[in-house]
Parts: sequence; C-alpha cells; structure tokens
Amino acid sequence: MQSLPRSVPNDGIERHDQVKTIFSEIAPRYDLLNHLLSLNMDRSWRRLAVDQIGWEAESSGSFLDACTGTFDLALELGDRPGFRGRIIATDFACPMMVQGARKIVAGPITPVCGDSLALPFPNDNFDGAMVGFGVRNLSDLECGLRELYRVLKRGKLLVVLEFALPPNPFVRMAYLLYFRRVLPVVGRIISGHPWAYRYLPESVEEFPGPDD
Repeated sequence: MQSLPRSVPNDGIERHDQVKTIFSEIAPRYDLLNHLLSLNMDRSWRRLAVDQIGWEAESSGSFLDACTGTFDLALELGDRPGFRGRIIATDFACPMMVQGARKIVAGPITPVCGDSLALPFPNDNFDGAMVGFGVRNLSDLECGLRELYRVLKRGKLLVVLEFALPPNPFVRMAYLLYFRRVLPVVGRIISGHPWAYRYLPESVEEFPGPDD
C-alpha cells in the first residue's frame, strides 16, 4: 500500500491524486464503515437528499450522481416507486464503483468512470444532479460546482449532501471528539488504512458550512 502523508493538501493536483488513492484503497470496506461510523444514519440522510431533487416532475428524466462511490445515493433514487428514468453515476476512484457493481446489476444506473472537475457530458444534459459526501473532496470546489451546473438543464436542481460542523457548541464538541478520536481508530482497525480516516475529520473541519 502506498504510504500517505498525515494531512492531505487543501487543493491542487497533489490533493486530487491523494484523495483518489485514499478512496481507491478503502473501497472494499467503504460501505461497512459508512453505516457503522454514521450509526446507520447515512441511509436516512440519502433518503432526505433524494426527496429534494424533484424527480417526480421528471420521472422519466436523466439524472447525474457525481462522486457516486458505491452507488448508494443513485440506488436511493433508482429504487423510488414511479421512477422510470436513468441515472448516470460517476466517480474518479474507479475501484469504488467496481466494489459497488454487484448492487446495480439490474436497474436504471449506468456507471461512468469520470472526474467531477471535467465531466464527460455535454452542456444542459441532466434533469437533476446530486452529490453525496463528495464535494468536500474536490481539489477545486469552484471548478467542480461549475461543472455540475454546466451539465444541468436550465432551472434544474443540484442537491448536495455533505457533512458539516454542528452550530451548537456542545454538540460540536461531542461531534469533534467522535470524529477526531473514535472514527480514526475504528476506521484503522476495520479498513487497515489509518490515513484515510484521519483525512475524513480533517476534510469536514476544513469544509465551509451551510452558512459560510
């Protein structure tokens, strides 16, 4: 396994490559750790995100799930009763999609190995777009958001599901204690990749909150 530095750079090519390495290496244990470390709340968060995208008005439309990982957010949309459209799911860490491929053997999801900083789609292409726990990993946030809006049809929605620090100081203290102390230890034991789960709390703390 490639040795990763303690902290991933904030931006640039080095961050891009190191984040790609991190997610490629933790792919085999990614789903288990997601559910375990979120106390299974990630499932309900994804449901809420899909509720916001307005797919009912475009039930036969085309939707993008960028930074898809192992397809959980795409599956949440694809499994909705009445959804008859298609979902293009992209990620630059292709081993993540390989790991999740068994979940999309049959259904409306088409995987595309692609980078959210340079999406391989024409302008005005999708009836909705979503990103689950992915935008904070972009080495150039502005570029990534610009790309997502470029491929959206005019007036359609981009839904971003992301971690943020709680505004309540007492809740924030407990949250940071869990993220800084518990998560790296559990992540290291289960995944065998300590730097990956050191990066996660660092990336959450550095990422702008909803009011920033």
